[in-house]
Amino acid sequence: MNTPLLMEHLFRYATTYYPRREVVSRTPEGRRRFTYAQFGDRTRRLSSALAALGVKVGDRVGTLAWNDHRHLESYFAIPCMGSVLHTINIRLAPDQIAYIINHAGDRVLLVDAGLLTLLEAIREKIPTVEAVIVMGDNVDPSASPVQPAYSYEALLEKGDPKFAYATDLDENSPMGMCYTSATTGNPKGVVYSHRGLYLHSLLLGLANTAALSENDTILPIVPMFHANAWGMPFAALWFGVNIVLPGPAPTPAILVDLFEQENVTIAAGVPTVWLGVLQELEAKPRSLSLRMVLCGGSAAPDSLIRAYEERHHIPFVHAYGMTETSPLATFSRLKSHQQSLSAEQRLAIRATQGFLVPGLDMRIRADQGDAAWDGKEMGELLLRGPWIADEYYHDARTQDSFIDGWLHTGDVATVDSEGFIRLVDRTKDLIKSGGEWISSVDLENAIMGHPSVLEAAVVGGAHPKWDERPLAFVVLKPGRSITPQELVEFLQPKFPKWWLPDAVIVLDEIPKTSVGKFMKRALRDQYRDYLIRQESSDS
Repeated sequence: MNTPLLMEHLFRYATTYYPRREVVSRTPEGRRRFTYAQFGDRTRRLSSALAALGVKVGDRVGTLAWNDHRHLESYFAIPCMGSVLHTINIRLAPDQIAYIINHAGDRVLLVDAGLLTLLEAIREKIPTVEAVIVMGDNVDPSASPVQPAYSYEALLEKGDPKFAYATDLDENSPMGMCYTSATTGNPKGVVYSHRGLYLHSLLLGLANTAALSENDTILPIVPMFHANAWGMPFAALWFGVNIVLPGPAPTPAILVDLFEQENVTIAAGVPTVWLGVLQELEAKPRSLSLRMVLCGGSAAPDSLIRAYEERHHIPFVHAYGMTETSPLATFSRLKSHQQSLSAEQRLAIRATQGFLVPGLDMRIRADQGDAAWDGKEMGELLLRGPWIADEYYHDARTQDSFIDGWLHTGDVATVDSEGFIRLVDRTKDLIKSGGEWISSVDLENAIMGHPSVLEAAVVGGAHPKWDERPLAFVVLKPGRSITPQELVEFLQPKFPKWWLPDAVIVLDEIPKTSVGKFMKRALRDQYRDYLIRQESSDS
């Protein structure tokens, strides 16, 4: 039957068949617990409140929020009523936040009370916003820099718990959108359809991927503003999984407490998170129920995988994806015939990004056609499928990344005879720090705006915690001088804090290619371990 695949089905199924399952939310006021039945009531009330404010089918509603129950309610309240959920990265610079609010055309913003200060710097720069809804207990809407503002809980009190959702929406219509972390220039918008996220959610229940089921309790550490928290909230609710949300700025100790106290079976986060959690477990070992640590964002070192599995008996699983892929594209699971390999051989396979998940197609494009599946020949990873984006929202850069029906990921990889891919490089000199992209070109252009700087190059240096951190190399103008601190202070108003270089190195000359381009590979080769050596000498 030609039945549309809609987010409303996920929500209705979960609240009908799993009314006793729980959403547990860590908030500034304490830990809160809701059954799915209560969650469903609150979600319909939110949809009713948004409709009363004039939000219609197709309208964009932005969220500036941590991982908590109210954010989860918006994950369903907005798309189920036919509007578009726009999750906004709270770690972006103010000008970038203003840009994506305007570019998306957000009519209403849902903002955690503790994040209202983010609106202060952009209050005069977001003309599309007609109302702000302040999320929290006992909030004061008058504190919002943007007016009119309303209390989330007060609106829910007046909302209709029987609010009816349309079931005849086009499954290809947008249900959500998220902007990339601005690799170059302004962030790029990616739109998700009901059909794409429906199928992506089904994927997470497969035994060959995360195998989510009603027996699980999941804790998504990955922010809900980052690629839909890897799609976990949608799938988890659908399959009756208990959902534990860690709230604002959780520390490793807070996360491990939640793992232990809530009997969490699956948690998802980037390698830097798992490094911090490992340190907490080493200092204070616990008996945990985790059947899977899901790691994405960047590759985890073999030593990290080994530590979790050998010392703490927690399976550690790699996955790969990006904002444009909803995001799951590959999953690292051993095949049955590989189970008998040696421990070292199994670890080498599981340290890869895994192989393609069902439903997608993949190519590794080399200089002369597709790369051989020999684990050696490198090429750019290309993807296509029902939950892979096919364009950037109202952005001319679409033509550079979406060609002949394929998403050109910009990641360079090898693929072996079994289909396991390993990411080995990046095509545009991007720096990946803690799972987030940093543009070396944007930093270089900004640095060269300083009156004392003649030339600048930025590369990624290895870092023991963040995987990579920016290293800035500068050639000064004759007779000029500058301290590293002065340069960082010069950059601070232009970028998020985590973009700022960890070191500034003054050179007499930056090596160049025969055509005059900066030879970044030479800098990377020479200074790759610079930050690690500095940390060792400091200690």
